[in-house]
Amino acid sequence: MNNRRKNLLKYSQKIECDTVVAFEPENLFYMTGFWGEAIGLLEKGGKTTIISPELEVGRAKSESSDCQVITSERGQGLISELVKKIKNKKVCTDCQNYQMMESLKKSVPKIKHSTEPFYDARIIKDSQEIAVLKKASKIIDEMFELCTRKIKKEQRESELQAILMSYAIEHEMFDTGYKSTLNPLIIAGGPNGALPHAQVTKRKFANGDLIVVDLTLRYKGYVTDSTRTFGLGSVSSEAKSVYEIVKESQKLGLKAVKPGASCKSVDDACRNYIKNQKYGKYFIHSTGHGIGLEVHELPNISPKSTAKLAKNMAITVEPGIYIPKKFGVRIEDSLIVQDRPILLHKFTKDLIKI
Repeated sequence: MNNRRKNLLKYSQKIECDTVVAFEPENLFYMTGFWGEAIGLLEKGGKTTIISPELEVGRAKSESSDCQVITSERGQGLISELVKKIKNKKVCTDCQNYQMMESLKKSVPKIKHSTEPFYDARIIKDSQEIAVLKKASKIIDEMFELCTRKIKKEQRESELQAILMSYAIEHEMFDTGYKSTLNPLIIAGGPNGALPHAQVTKRKFANGDLIVVDLTLRYKGYVTDSTRTFGLGSVSSEAKSVYEIVKESQKLGLKAVKPGASCKSVDDACRNYIKNQKYGKYFIHSTGHGIGLEVHELPNISPKSTAKLAKNMAITVEPGIYIPKKFGVRIEDSLIVQDRPILLHKFTKDLIKI
């Protein structure tokens, strides 16, 4: 935790600030170890304070690490307590509320809105974070194995989702609250698989379906993300061919991952192969993204990315082909960037036909 705070202060100094204030729960957690309704304050020298409403004080004290916890009334009471501590400091904050930010500026003349220190610090994972991601990924692999035993004809997408979420909850994994879909998981059979962020429906799996299972779940604060595509019964030769193209594309993308490589080069490796196989127009999203305390973090693995990979970044590589009204295929792994990348997911990428 001390190294995380040092990094936050280091990056805040680059924008001429010496104090960091966290409102967003992900950043509060990164700074303090506590995820809840509160404000985190990190001062020059490392002193860390949580300003919390009374209903959260118990958790804030028990879950945080080396923090002073101050109680105040919810809403304006928290802000008033914060202002007392920062009014003469050079402050950066992640506050997303425009009216609150404007109010703070009147009382704290040297405050500025910037998420850069948080994202710059969070983009490189420490050993504790990597250990959590490894454990989370192992549970995800177990859920894919569960799919091989539980998927069956005439089963509804929603029924498989219920089975998987039950397993996830038993293993302390929870919904991420990802805003691009209403469902905690993506379970998409047959033509629904052609929608990358398909909503789970009551559609029944049928013979010949490809079934896209995208498991994006939170474990001990951290999100891991992996996708496998399963075949049910007699899968068409076209579907098998497309599957192998995506599989090879992902293999090439993984080979391109190394410290110093451009994110664009990883996207190019996947995308160019799919284009050469005449399916380029069906690859309709970026190749990957960072993971961590949020589902989608920096860096972006995309055609327009200017970022470079660095050691201990956590990213996904997830090419896909989506043929409208027919089927979709996506294969996704989370990994840790190193000279020899650490692939977090061990579950097979061969097409499993059930």
